[in-house]
Amino acid sequence: MNPLGDLFTHVIYALYLLAAVFVPVILCYAFVRIWLRYVRADFRNHNKGILLELKLPKDITKSPAAMELVFTALYQTAATSFLETFWLGKVRPIFSFELVSIEGKVKFFIWTRASFKNIVESQIYAQYPNVEIYEVPDYTDLIEHNQDDMIMWGTYFKKKVEGFFPIKTYIDYGMDEVVKEEYQIDPMTSVLEYLGSLGKDEYAWIQILIQAHKSEGINEGNIFHKRRPDWKKAARETIQTFREEASEKANPDSRGFQQLTRGQQETITAMERNLSKFPFECMIRAFYIAKKDGFNSTLGITGLIGSFRQYSSAHMNNLGLGWFTDHDDFGKDMVLLFGWFPPFRKAMRHRRDRMEQRMLQAYRDRGAFESQYVEHNLIFKRTTLPFIMTTEELATVYHLPGNVATTPTFDRIMAKKAEAPSNLPI
Repeated sequence: MNPLGDLFTHVIYALYLLAAVFVPVILCYAFVRIWLRYVRADFRNHNKGILLELKLPKDITKSPAAMELVFTALYQTAATSFLETFWLGKVRPIFSFELVSIEGKVKFFIWTRASFKNIVESQIYAQYPNVEIYEVPDYTDLIEHNQDDMIMWGTYFKKKVEGFFPIKTYIDYGMDEVVKEEYQIDPMTSVLEYLGSLGKDEYAWIQILIQAHKSEGINEGNIFHKRRPDWKKAARETIQTFREEASEKANPDSRGFQQLTRGQQETITAMERNLSKFPFECMIRAFYIAKKDGFNSTLGITGLIGSFRQYSSAHMNNLGLGWFTDHDDFGKDMVLLFGWFPPFRKAMRHRRDRMEQRMLQAYRDRGAFESQYVEHNLIFKRTTLPFIMTTEELATVYHLPGNVATTPTFDRIMAKKAEAPSNLPI
């Protein structure tokens, strides 16, 4: 007798019996994922997106709170039935708010489905009546991926800590208070200055994609995936933990809240304020692109990364780099070690080209929340998975700035619109 051989035979036989159960399940899982991807792509093709450019007036006196109302109005959960999801491929509406520099000229765009054009325009006009909105061709068509002529670097920004910790918002900067404009500090001016500093043959694109956050079940196509934890529950538990720790350290004659550090008090205040706002699934994607002769990694790449640092808070959250198209540290070390070997160098260049092409296509598609647009770096755990941002946070990173933003290449409408007199002869 051969015990090892008998064990192997029993294992093979057991696998053979179990295959009748597991193989259909695996095939069903694969079919559902492929089918959902197909019908959602078909739904996207039948619901084309349009790009709207915002022309800003010379004077904007409203705080980012006005833009927060716009985001609140766009919180469209769009309830779907089982058949709408699995047969029509219907998904919740996606909006893309974009800040763009075309050779230093700063522009504001909003991408939306054509069916939501009137909703977007009416909400913008309601808060900013002097803004002009035009439907325009897609500016991304100006660029083609060509490694011989263009250098392209793309990245994703994401929250470094769990989604329920907010970033530093316009309220933290005091922009919710009535202050003379010369004393205001607008955190978005750093981004606008960066965009306006680019020169000829340089381009920078920043895309903020949002989709209303809600608990997903079978009707939303979530059958096999684990549901994301309730971010509001996690936030409340964290606040409670802070207070319990403070109570344990408190003197019997004092209240526990008085033992909280200033940083903890600010964090609790910001988190409680955040809990009252509408949450969105969010993805922030950015590109720096330049002709080979005009490429400036210090200004273009370092400047792009640095332009988001003002949203960071030491005791709350910050927007940092996620997945990016360049080689990671390990890949760069391999290039240094084996770059002398032509096939290896060519393979690494081909790998980077593939990443750039995928990200460029995702940017053009305004794709973010489907599986085909998710990228992973398993070694450094960088990913493009979406994260939670509330209306307050979104209004901080994208709003229409007042005169505190003095970027020279930031075009504004000089004339002011007004209604015609009611007594004009017919």
